[in-house]
Amino acid sequence: MKSKLIITSIILLLSFFLNVAVAQNNPVGIFQSHSDIGNPKKAGSSIYKQADQSYTLTGGGYNIWFDRDKFHYLFNKIKGDFILTANFEFVGKGTELHRKTGWMIRASTDEKAVHISATLHGDGLTVLQWRGSAGVAMRDPQDEIFAADSIYNVIQLERIGKKIIMRAAHNSKPLIVIGSHEMENLPDEVLVGPFICSHNADVTEEVKVGNVRIDKQVRDH
Repeated sequence: MKSKLIITSIILLLSFFLNVAVAQNNPVGIFQSHSDIGNPKKAGSSIYKQADQSYTLTGGGYNIWFDRDKFHYLFNKIKGDFILTANFEFVGKGTELHRKTGWMIRASTDEKAVHISATLHGDGLTVLQWRGSAGVAMRDPQDEIFAADSIYNVIQLERIGKKIIMRAAHNSKPLIVIGSHEMENLPDEVLVGPFICSHNADVTEEVKVGNVRIDKQVRDH
């Protein structure tokens, strides 16, 4: 009788850890996982559409700014150098002009983590912005580089060691460099992926992300 109880307990324990592992690994298309960062009031989601190989991200969150962030994130863990490229298109008119989407490179899922993002706002404002140290308040304009133009359709973010380079383009036009920044506190292994932030805790916004490419660079030795 005791043996059966022990076996049953082991099975239940293994089942528990399996469920935890599955819950922590939520693959969507080519991405390993997706998660709300900072526990926003409105839960987000990520969906992959096989027909056109696009992603639809829905998310809330007060902002990605100050000393902490709240948003929805679709991501992979990557080491070393890489290039991220995709088309971004907000769905619908939206509620907030400063809803945000784009590519993000982030040290962890902690709400105060070091990160840098190539960001497209709802009003077309296009910016490279960052938090250089964990828990440090982001500053305007010290922690951002503004694009000369707006409403870009294609956003690219490249990592070369500690250097992060943002490029952007309008449809059918060549990519241009928006700016670059040295991120001294980013670890070698980081989270990378598209994000959506509603910039309003009481609503969710939606973005379609297409033509997604993650190109892994090989360092010379």
